[in-house]
Amino acid sequence: MNLKRWFAWACLVLVLVAECALFRAYRDQEALRTDLRATQTQLRQVTAERDELQSGVAGERSKEIIRLRKQYAVLTNQYSIWRAALYQLSQQSASNAEHLATARLALRLQQEHLSELQDQNQQIAETSLDVIARKTCINNLRLIDDAKQAWAKDFSKGDNAIPTAKDLLPYLPDNVLPECPGGGIYSLNAVNEVPTCSSPNHLLPR
Repeated sequence: MNLKRWFAWACLVLVLVAECALFRAYRDQEALRTDLRATQTQLRQVTAERDELQSGVAGERSKEIIRLRKQYAVLTNQYSIWRAALYQLSQQSASNAEHLATARLALRLQQEHLSELQDQNQQIAETSLDVIARKTCINNLRLIDDAKQAWAKDFSKGDNAIPTAKDLLPYLPDNVLPECPGGGIYSLNAVNEVPTCSSPNHLLPR
C-alpha cells in the first residue's frame, strides 16, 4: 500500500515536472517565435532599406555618371578649342619668329652698312683734314723760305748760312713763326735749302 502510494506520488511528481517542462518548452518556443518574427521583421526592414539604399546609390551613381559625361563632353570640347588655339598660336609664333629673324638680319645689314658709311666718311674726313693740313704746311714752308731768302738778302748771307727763328720773325706775318697743323716740327735749314717738316708728305717743292 505504501509502495503504491509512493509510486502514485512519484508519477504525479513526474507529470507535474513534465507539464512544467512542457510549459517552459512552450513558453520558450513562443519566445523564440516572437524573437524570430521580430528578427524577420527587422530583416525585411533591413532588406528594404538595403534595396532602397542600393537603388538610391544606383540612382546617385547614374546621376554622377551623367554629370561626369556632360563634364567630360564640355572638357573635351574645351580641350579641342584650346588645342586649336594653341596650334594657331604656334603657327603665329613661328611666323613672328621668322619675321623677327628677317628684321634682325635687315637691321644687322643696315648697321653694317651704316658702319661702313661711317668708316668711309671718317676716312674722307681724315683725308680731307690731311690734305688741308698738308697744303697749309706747304704754304707755311713757302713763307718760311721766302722769309729766309729775304733775311739772307738783307744781311748778305751766303748759301750755307742758317738763320734762327728769331732772325726770320720780322719777315713773317704777325712776326710769328707758323706751326704745322699736323703736329710736325719745322727745320729752317740753310739758305740754299728749302725748309722741311717732320710730318710725312709735307714737302716744299724745290
